[in-house]
Amino acid sequence: MNNLSQAIPFFGKRNPKLALIILLVLAFALPLVAAIFGRTWVRILDFAMLYILLAIGLNLVVGFAGLLDLGYIAFYAVGAYTWAFLASPQFGVHLPFWIVLPLGAAFAAVAGILLGFPTLRLRGDYLAIVTLGFGEIVRIFMNNLTHPVNITNGPQGIGQLDPLVIFGLEINRDLQITDTISINSLFLFYYVFLGAVALAVLLIKRLQVSRVGRAWAAIRDDELAAKAIGINTRNLKLLAFAMGATFGGVAGGLFSAFQGFVSPESFTLMESIAVLTMIVFGGMGNLAGVIVGALALACLPEVLRSIALPVQERLFGAVYLDPEILRMLLLSLAMIFMMLLKPEGLLPAQARYSRIEHLPGMKGSGQ
Repeated sequence: MNNLSQAIPFFGKRNPKLALIILLVLAFALPLVAAIFGRTWVRILDFAMLYILLAIGLNLVVGFAGLLDLGYIAFYAVGAYTWAFLASPQFGVHLPFWIVLPLGAAFAAVAGILLGFPTLRLRGDYLAIVTLGFGEIVRIFMNNLTHPVNITNGPQGIGQLDPLVIFGLEINRDLQITDTISINSLFLFYYVFLGAVALAVLLIKRLQVSRVGRAWAAIRDDELAAKAIGINTRNLKLLAFAMGATFGGVAGGLFSAFQGFVSPESFTLMESIAVLTMIVFGGMGNLAGVIVGALALACLPEVLRSIALPVQERLFGAVYLDPEILRMLLLSLAMIFMMLLKPEGLLPAQARYSRIEHLPGMKGSGQ
């Protein structure tokens, strides 16, 4: 079984319960440790949580159902712009988050179905090309829907978005405990995002071992054989696209609330590739691997940025490699080395029902 305890190297197999407790403690304490090095690192962790949410959604499509999607960032954009349209001065609409966030997820799910219908007969490279085109179409639409009616405000983006308010608590503002003690909004966002990731993990873990999850695994391994044994591959493919897109829509809405601003440049093809790289790096189809891969590749480029820039200035007296180039260089090297050294990823997926002792009622039967 692909347990999250696998993320703890030593205790993962020996004592999974202890490993899970350690993992929870680390998750809650991580921003406190990061704050020692500056609040910038807490902000990086906030973005890492959003990347984890995106990676979980894309893993459902790519890792569980075997559908290569290179335009996944489009659903992220749909969720983000839904928040921008319904919770900003753009159209004078200011709905609360418990309406806007589900609507963003629903619109993203509809977009996933619209993408799924024309790709039902496509596989492999052809599917990747079509999904790539879909992602670029959404970005170009957001960039050009300014005439004759200004809908998206084009490349200038939409600003002054409404803050995230939960139970009367405005997450975008520091929480004042006493006159001298307050909690920075970056910490509040981290724990909100962590809660969203926890809910996503619980849902995916149950879905993975359900009949739907096993049907997706059958389609991934051999679609023709799955169809031959009576699995409705069309509906299940559409369901995979819709559910995967839902996670992207939720992440997009949270991103808008966090940034307070959205623009098309946040939803480029390179972002889709970055999320796919996180899945491959961590272990495609393995929930624990996806989380580790997303966290590693979201934080490591920033670590490299803080080290490489001073090194360049010290050695050459100038900066020759832009931080964004370093980020893409690191993602590319991660993909190359993983393909050469460990193609299954850091934490390879293990089939729950691949051995008879894992079947219900068969443990210890010896049959």
